[in-house]
Amino acid sequence: MTQYLHLVKIIYMSKVKGKILVVDDDKDVLTTARIALKQKFSQVITETNPENILNYVKNEEVDVVILDMNFKPGVTDGSEGLFWLKKILEFDPGISVVMNTAYGDIRIAVEAMKLGAVEFIVKPWESEKLIATISNVYNLNKSRKEITKLKNTQNVLSDEIEKDYSEIISRSKEMKPIFSIIDKVSGTDATVLILGENGTGKELIAREIHKKSNRRNSPFINVDLGALSESLFESELFGHTKGAFTDAKEDRLGRFEIASGGTLFLDEIGNLPLNLQSKLLSVIQNRKITKVGSIKSLDIDVRLLCATNKDVYQMAEDEEFRRDLLYRINTVEINLPPLRKRKGDVSLLAQIFLEKFRKKYNKLNLKLSEKAIEQLESYDWPGNIRELHHIIERAVILAEDNFIRDNNFSFKRDIPFKKYEILNVDELEKQAIIRAIAKCKENLTKAADELGMGRSTLYRKMKKYDL
Repeated sequence: MTQYLHLVKIIYMSKVKGKILVVDDDKDVLTTARIALKQKFSQVITETNPENILNYVKNEEVDVVILDMNFKPGVTDGSEGLFWLKKILEFDPGISVVMNTAYGDIRIAVEAMKLGAVEFIVKPWESEKLIATISNVYNLNKSRKEITKLKNTQNVLSDEIEKDYSEIISRSKEMKPIFSIIDKVSGTDATVLILGENGTGKELIAREIHKKSNRRNSPFINVDLGALSESLFESELFGHTKGAFTDAKEDRLGRFEIASGGTLFLDEIGNLPLNLQSKLLSVIQNRKITKVGSIKSLDIDVRLLCATNKDVYQMAEDEEFRRDLLYRINTVEINLPPLRKRKGDVSLLAQIFLEKFRKKYNKLNLKLSEKAIEQLESYDWPGNIRELHHIIERAVILAEDNFIRDNNFSFKRDIPFKKYEILNVDELEKQAIIRAIAKCKENLTKAADELGMGRSTLYRKMKKYDL
């Protein structure tokens, strides 16, 4: 009894997750095939009526179809099998079809292979031979899908190769809690919401979490949701099938599928319209995607990290961001301080950027003067680290001797407003709104407080003045 249970355990553990569809009008053949193939595959579906084939192909993630050549009594020319072979491959060229017949006609076999069948077996077959044949076909199918995924992944990652990603560098006490959270959360699969102004390094934080996670050897895929149009959202994130729309000339994997097994970073999630938020929520909840042009669901396994510079909590209050989506993405929250609050980091980062750019522009003896460092430390950095990076590069290019001086910097300044007499009340109000928004660095909640009006009132005024 113990040996029997051990054998059953071995057989169970050796099963693969493949889904096999067997279509034959002989119920005895179906029973034999199901018993044999269940030893190897987790799911074996049997069907006597070929009219139902496409329902399975459309609604199930079928890996291999074993298709009989003849269904009607007295018919032996294989035309029915060839007809359904064409139908299957027209709908999904990725399915492997094995033709099965009691008549070993080489002509039919050659024709079936030309149409796209991957193998041809002749009844009656031995169980061991059937299992071996279908296992080989399944493995070939799996390898082909992995190659397709690798090609799609390579295309997505090729743009990342040339990008320069620095390590997170800081000596300020304000960043110590951030590093602590990263260390604690990296070893989990918890969703993380990273909040902070533009240019504070939210993507660097996401990459650091991935680098320290158990998924570090799998892809890190970055999606800028703010740059995606509504028409491309589903295709870009979930993928599409060939012919799904005018320009869909081939199947394409979406970012969720490419990132499966790794980490998906959704940047600027606060820019996502409400109708698209619901679609994203459905995927996060069900951990399944459906490609554009398909009705089949695919399981996905991603670690989700999100970021935004917007006040998503206020947006949720104003019903501009779904509360249920917010709860799904902020299991852990990281609030990045702006550069102006990271004491000591400006001069540290300036020296690091200087080292980088003096090598790039072959100015190896270039240094920052004391006055230049003082000026950098006194500036409030509305553009944060990104702005500092840009200003140091520009200063290196413009420096004429071995020192970067304070007059080599070109800081971002508030755009001055024309000083002329305005008597029109609407124009006065419009200018006040523009100045308040600029002063509050586009934080509409603070701008509304500055103007002494509610946020919803500010929205109406902005719409009125086309701001």
